[in-house]
Amino acid sequence: MQNYDLKKLGVDYLLVNSTNKYLLEYVPLEENSVHKLTGFTGDVGDALICPDGKIKLFVDSRFHIQADKEVDLSKVEVIKLQLGQKKDDEICASIKPNSTLGIDLSKISQARYEYLQALLKVINVSIKPCTTDEKCRAGEFETAPFTDKLKDIGDNILITKSEEISYLCNIRSFSFDYSTKVDGKLLITNGDVVLFTDYKGENTKPLSEFEDSIKQIDAQLRVDKSSTNAKDYSLIKNPVPIKSPVRLMKSIKTNQEIKHMEYCFDMTDKALRATRDWIYQTDNLSEYDIAQELEKNFKKYGAKSLSFQSIVAINENSALAHYNKSDKQKILKDGDLVLIDCGAYYDGGLATDITRVFVKGEPSKLQKQVYTTVLKVFLNCYNYQITPKTTGFEIDKLAHCIFDENPISEFSFSHGLGHGVGICVHEAPPNLSKNEIAKTTIKENMCFTIEPGLYNEKEFGIRLENTCHLQNGEIISFAKMCFEQKLIDTSLLSEEEKEILKNFEVV
Repeated sequence: MQNYDLKKLGVDYLLVNSTNKYLLEYVPLEENSVHKLTGFTGDVGDALICPDGKIKLFVDSRFHIQADKEVDLSKVEVIKLQLGQKKDDEICASIKPNSTLGIDLSKISQARYEYLQALLKVINVSIKPCTTDEKCRAGEFETAPFTDKLKDIGDNILITKSEEISYLCNIRSFSFDYSTKVDGKLLITNGDVVLFTDYKGENTKPLSEFEDSIKQIDAQLRVDKSSTNAKDYSLIKNPVPIKSPVRLMKSIKTNQEIKHMEYCFDMTDKALRATRDWIYQTDNLSEYDIAQELEKNFKKYGAKSLSFQSIVAINENSALAHYNKSDKQKILKDGDLVLIDCGAYYDGGLATDITRVFVKGEPSKLQKQVYTTVLKVFLNCYNYQITPKTTGFEIDKLAHCIFDENPISEFSFSHGLGHGVGICVHEAPPNLSKNEIAKTTIKENMCFTIEPGLYNEKEFGIRLENTCHLQNGEIISFAKMCFEQKLIDTSLLSEEEKEILKNFEVV
């Protein structure tokens, strides 16, 4: 595991981020400093190294159980953030007054840096820039088959968010698993468009030339503090803080992109259905076997790569929202549940995302109760009456209300209801959760998941997820994959819910 000498760094505490210099939420483990430090394989989490050598790992509710299982609890204290808790508030609360905190400014946004500065100033904590090791990969990119968007962005702007660059420039890379984005820095000044990147493609400059180029610009430069790292921001002579116009642009899909996503989900449905049938027809399957068959079926139906590492989880493993092991020793037996959360990329480089739960043989009464309760929540959220003012925050609130009205002992709903989908499998806006970002309105042609779930770490977890979009004021599902008839207890559904269910295949 990675070691850091706080004395040599000249700090009392060191903040270690799971992001890389492009501020990506999901990075390969070999680039993830938190994984190197703690052994935690979850996608999201920050670590704080304390003066006594102890490490505090801050994770949200999706990773509470996983973190406990993966780290050495004698060395790492898992700080389990609850829904609505702000991670940076808790990090700062763990730092003693009159001390020094080391931060790698290339792995933290300017907006977050300023927020931490404000919190730490109150307790007289100074921030010292530090460097943490990182290797970033670069492959090749190709043009995506969508309408040009650069003409709509305006002049004198710096874009450093990878998916925004990939969206604006209509480029995708299939060089690595679980991603089609191209990393780099996009600079538009005086009508000139320059992409600094180490990816191989036309009309680019090496990333090594970016710092000198940005330092030479005297004109005002528009920049989004939330998606630009603090190191890059410090290089700009005359920054004009803005909210990135690309953020909303890419969240509202064009009709061309919607049509493409309909095709992608048709292929995703076929791959998952083939895997479902194979599971029911084949005995002695491990999580690993199922994951391999699933990937084979995705490739059979045209996928160029997976959009994320598939979650294949049997019984208690399905209670881990982001389980990622695919254990060769975990065998599916009669009466067992298996949760599959999966997706893929096709030629256009837009992600798919879907979750289904299957049972081998006949289900138990508890399995049916939990499945049907989760389905009840999905159906009501799917049928939410959208207005021009509707936000994801309100739909998420409905989900929690229905779960509260239909409690099942020791089962809980521990994450947000959904997220946006596009070039990255997780994007925002839109967002359906208790977070502030979820208070943005849901607009026509926005694409998002609805994925309620119930989890009990001693039993199992059930999550049902469809990726949807808003069309003519109604929520429409891309996914047509069936729900499981044998897992549905119709006595737990109202007549209205049964009517909504008729929109979906049940087999």
